[in-house]
Amino acid sequence: MQNTKIFTTAFASVYPHYIQKAEKKGRAKSEVHEIIHWLTGYDEQGLQEQLDQRNDFKTFFKQAPRMNPNAALIKGVICGYRVEEIEDELMRKIRYLDKLIDELAKGKKMEKILRE
Repeated sequence: MQNTKIFTTAFASVYPHYIQKAEKKGRAKSEVHEIIHWLTGYDEQGLQEQLDQRNDFKTFFKQAPRMNPNAALIKGVICGYRVEEIEDELMRKIRYLDKLIDELAKGKKMEKILRE
């Protein structure tokens, strides 16, 4: 997994795709926010600041208030890679988020998505 261009991509440029993917499958923007809050510890204001500042993924995750300790429970394949086997920590965090949004779009219940 050598594609590190995503590290310098603005989170705000990918964020609308997360929303669109969820809404296309009948899920809500608020559910996407709930996932982001759960994973990163950002509150609504902190998330909005990240979007307004157009911080890249590297900064977005570096400034995350608190990565959820249960994130390690996220398993499975996303973009052809098993997320639990991704060695690069930043790439693993990005794929965690991708995996959670994917589960939301596939209709999983929020309790299962958030590993509660």
